[in-house]
Amino acid sequence: MQTLNILRQNYTLFSRPYQLKLPLEIGHVIPDDDCVRLLGQFVEELDLSDLYSTYSRVKENQVSPRQMLKIMLYAYHEHNYSSRGIEKSCRRDINYMYLLEGRTSPDHATIARFRSIHFAQVADKYLAMTVNYLMELGEISGREIFIDGTKIEANANKYTFVWKKAVTKNQAKLLDKTALLVQECIETYGLREIWRGQVKEKHLGKLLKRLYKIKDEEGVEFVHGSGCRKTQLQKHIELLEEYTERLKEYSQKLEVLGDRNSYSKTDPDATFMRMKEDAMLNGQLKPAYNLQLGVDSGYISWLMLSPRPTDTNTLIPFLTGMEATLRHKYPVVVADAGYESEENYSFLEDHRITAMIKPANYEISRTKKYKADISRKENMPYDPDGDFYTCRNGCRLYACGINERKSFSGYICRETVYRCRDCVGCQYKAECIKGRNWKIPEEERFKRLSVSRTFERQRKECLERITSEEGIKLRVNRSIQAEGAFALWKEDGSFRQFLCRGQANVYAESVLMAIAQNIDNLHRRIQNGKLGMHLYEV
Repeated sequence: MQTLNILRQNYTLFSRPYQLKLPLEIGHVIPDDDCVRLLGQFVEELDLSDLYSTYSRVKENQVSPRQMLKIMLYAYHEHNYSSRGIEKSCRRDINYMYLLEGRTSPDHATIARFRSIHFAQVADKYLAMTVNYLMELGEISGREIFIDGTKIEANANKYTFVWKKAVTKNQAKLLDKTALLVQECIETYGLREIWRGQVKEKHLGKLLKRLYKIKDEEGVEFVHGSGCRKTQLQKHIELLEEYTERLKEYSQKLEVLGDRNSYSKTDPDATFMRMKEDAMLNGQLKPAYNLQLGVDSGYISWLMLSPRPTDTNTLIPFLTGMEATLRHKYPVVVADAGYESEENYSFLEDHRITAMIKPANYEISRTKKYKADISRKENMPYDPDGDFYTCRNGCRLYACGINERKSFSGYICRETVYRCRDCVGCQYKAECIKGRNWKIPEEERFKRLSVSRTFERQRKECLERITSEEGIKLRVNRSIQAEGAFALWKEDGSFRQFLCRGQANVYAESVLMAIAQNIDNLHRRIQNGKLGMHLYEV
């Protein structure tokens, strides 16, 4: 039996001739109701002048920015996020070829540059443009926005921790050692003090210049290597240089940290957050971004990336950024209990926005244990005329002062402090006064309450709104729309970790995912005859 030599680079030598049966027009092979057709037409309706402006020049024979945007959106629609995976699909997938319009497939480097260099500069503009276009089509209501957040892991090393507490502690220790060293140098060489109070980096630079001047004047030669004895001057100079470099390193880390508590060395924009992605659900610390989504009528109308692990401090920046970019202002905000705070309530009131925020104690307040807890102020009768609470033993708690708490953003919350004067010998004391303040003996403790009248009023009003018929409908829709959007990201799309590094690139990824999801949602509604549906009926 004669065998062929297949060990050749050109595999076409062994192919059998056949007649091409496909039409020359690729579009004829694609079904008329395929989402790729809608996506291509959707991008054609967008003004891409801002995207084109990010290029110094666009060659005629290369893939245009418009075509690049099409294939990137379709790739994210197909859950294809890798630049190498997109490159392979452009060479093999007929839908990608259709969007390329006969152009040569771009390589993975071109795809990565488009996402991180070009699209990242204008990502927020095109998200807003997409939302405005959907509103013109009547698909977005513009009335209620459902807000929710989730944590998505960053593309960073999990074990490159940099903690603000550790940096400040080590910096303080080093400053103490540096101060002793500087004082020793001043006494040894008879120098004049060059600082007032605390030693800083600039003082070390001045001191080093003086020590090097002494070295030149005395002709001291520095030695290195084993068996060589260093002079005291050389030891001082080397220690000062070492301390200076370490102080600069700590200063750089604190500058990167800013007002955060941690960051990753491989992605400095990522903050370590407690995740629930592991199999044991024990809440591992991983570098991540807090992704905030605003959903209207099932479409993602805005998004934001926050370095804050909690959602409380994200609502105001989210609404501020959205209002500055979109054409319209949402009159109703629907969110879960993680967004409740006096600051958020006050912001919404000042901007005439109706708050539909679930109180943090809504679920627990309905339990028998909560209602039977005599230590809570909610279970104590309050007399507004006399401004006092009455405890289980019949004693009165009168106002004795005002506490002011400043939030992270600078908002000042004023709380009235109420105190009972007749707690000695009370039979309910163990149940009424809880906590483990071991510094004060139990017999010397007195019941105290801290109450913010503004927050109490805001919570009561919001509770009335969310328990109304409209409020129940909106809360159900929040669970369906906002949490459903994250389900499409994480479960259906397997988008659990960003591929890029840096907040700008991560934001570009998120916007591509959001626009692709919006187009897919529009496609499904067109095919199922559900256009113009804004709220799900309860």
